[in-house]
Amino acid sequence: MSLAIETHGLTRNFGDFCAVDEIELRVEAGTFYGFLGPNGAGKSTTIKMLTGLLAPSKGTMRLLGENPLDRKAAIGIKQRIGVVSEDLALFDYLKAREYLMFIGRMFGVDRDTIEDRTDQLLTLLRMDDVDKKLILEYSHGMKKKVALAAALLPDPELLFLDEPFEGVDAVTSAAIREVLSSFVSRGSTVFLTSHVLSIVEQLCTHVGIISHGELVEQTSLDELRQGSSLEAVFLEKVGSSEEAMQTLSWLGGDANSSSAEPMEIDFGESIAEVAESHDDPNAASDSSQEPS
Repeated sequence: MSLAIETHGLTRNFGDFCAVDEIELRVEAGTFYGFLGPNGAGKSTTIKMLTGLLAPSKGTMRLLGENPLDRKAAIGIKQRIGVVSEDLALFDYLKAREYLMFIGRMFGVDRDTIEDRTDQLLTLLRMDDVDKKLILEYSHGMKKKVALAAALLPDPELLFLDEPFEGVDAVTSAAIREVLSSFVSRGSTVFLTSHVLSIVEQLCTHVGIISHGELVEQTSLDELRQGSSLEAVFLEKVGSSEEAMQTLSWLGGDANSSSAEPMEIDFGESIAEVAESHDDPNAASDSSQEPS
């Protein structure tokens, strides 16, 4: 099986901090690859290096058999891939059809093909009424769908998706899943980052897990789970901090962790008297005072 993505010792440093530490990715062509990890593990940094948005500190990469670090090869590679970045970066003052026409022409697609694919994409993504508004006025979920349509319109062989399901509703999520399943079924490749493990289990055929910049697991989803859930295996691989798993003291945790004693209040007292009593524990309170 040919590899759509292959890296050797891929590393990215930010000063003294190593965000991605010599990872060795192997993504077979025609697979749906889920790239998982906790916040700050290095997922987005890895995608930025693979898509040419960030230069690696060291290491090598090959996408679709070509070297993206070679300037001559890089342009040809970018014509064969699609990207939906986490920040989207759309043109707010265009309508969806105008934006898709712009993207299609950037990739050298002829106008008739762009119009035909735009109609199909907008119908499939349930965006038939988008001509009434600018992208600026779209909801977050609508913007996600426009970004996905723009990435798919040039008919890429490899699709990078950075958190495509973040902040979208159930209807939008279902539409995106339907499109991505169709994309992979025809032999194309998807490289997906997501925190929604249930979606990864539904869609992905292979999984890589990154933690603290290191690739700690890479295999098929079936081999990874081995009768367990993806969530259980994920937590085992990345480790779970004991501090993070502790119960809050006032929700049933260690009662000794809170030294504050409950304060008994006689609701016959005025608020001012309660406050004065609390400030001066030696002060005597007049419990015989009638409520006002």
